[in-house]
Amino acid sequence: MIPRTATHRRLATVLAAAGLLVSATATAAACPTPDPEINCATDQREFLFCEDFELLPPGEVTEASWGVDTRDGGLTVVDDERAEDGQALAVRTEGNGHAFLTVEDFEAPGNSFYGRMDLFVAAFPTEPDWAHFTLVEAAGEGDGTLVRPIGGQYVPEVGDGVALWGVGSDGGPTGDWTDWRESAPAEAGRWTCVEWRQDASDNRVDVWLDGEHQPDLTVTTTQHGGEQVDFVFPEFDTVRVGWQLYQVDPYPTSYDLLLDDVVLAKERVGCEG
Repeated sequence: MIPRTATHRRLATVLAAAGLLVSATATAAACPTPDPEINCATDQREFLFCEDFELLPPGEVTEASWGVDTRDGGLTVVDDERAEDGQALAVRTEGNGHAFLTVEDFEAPGNSFYGRMDLFVAAFPTEPDWAHFTLVEAAGEGDGTLVRPIGGQYVPEVGDGVALWGVGSDGGPTGDWTDWRESAPAEAGRWTCVEWRQDASDNRVDVWLDGEHQPDLTVTTTQHGGEQVDFVFPEFDTVRVGWQLYQVDPYPTSYDLLLDDVVLAKERVGCEG
């Protein structure tokens, strides 16, 4: 495979030409040393899920080893013919629609796992105020809690208004919340390697951006942004990766993303340096 950075530059160029892209701590130290080289067809590591989109035909996804969940949106495998190889998943939604790759019948040892993906977001919402978006959501048996390790919110009160990353949840006793942080701005128009860990021993979520741990984004059983009751994971059986915006009449009115090298694993996989 050609280097991932070159592949991503070429894929972004192709989508831009098609008019799809718009302008646009102790815990971390304890993690195993990551190995970022990913080839889902040949990798000998015991991943819980791996998709690099290399073996799927270009075009709208109609059949894959994973599910598709869309409303006012779609998933398309894109291929840059100028590259030796290299495909990614293009995610497009209109308004407050959603489009997700879904990993069903998911089982994680001890109900704990790591995730990673390469991500290109053309633009984050700037209207309405407090517009809320989700890119990863994990669900399962329990009290209805949805865990959203990767998501965020447009916050009008920071600077002139900015989209910020934040771990969140909905559906359970802690309520609907996104624990956004000013230290973690969501940057559009560039590739970002996004990683997360869900650790059931303390209902803990950790996040890394481009290989850097983001301690401000960590949430635990008692440290979170919801009602002052314990935050408790469900027994995970489904993971959704893609895009959802919840508010009506947003700006921009549509959203375009690229996803690549989506992995769920028992150990941290990491990002290419």
